[in-house]
Amino acid sequence: MSITIERKKELIQEYKIHGQDTGSPEVQIAILTEKIRNLTEHFKTHKKDHHSRRGLIKMVSQRRSLLDYLKRSEINRYRELINRLGLRR
Repeated sequence: MSITIERKKELIQEYKIHGQDTGSPEVQIAILTEKIRNLTEHFKTHKKDHHSRRGLIKMVSQRRSLLDYLKRSEINRYRELINRLGLRR
């Protein structure tokens, strides 16, 4: 259900803005999106796992907040990120 350390490093390398970037909104949103996709796959086989479903809803809400922040502050970065991640909006 969780992402591996190697996959997390790949996401950071792909979405970072500058050399030492690990916490920009783009990186955080990319990591959350990967976790959400993994949990969504988990729920296809474990339909009654309601405790993990609560965590999924919490992650989706956190991602939505970060996306709203990015949309407010820099709309171009927001649009580019939405296209790169393939999110509907």
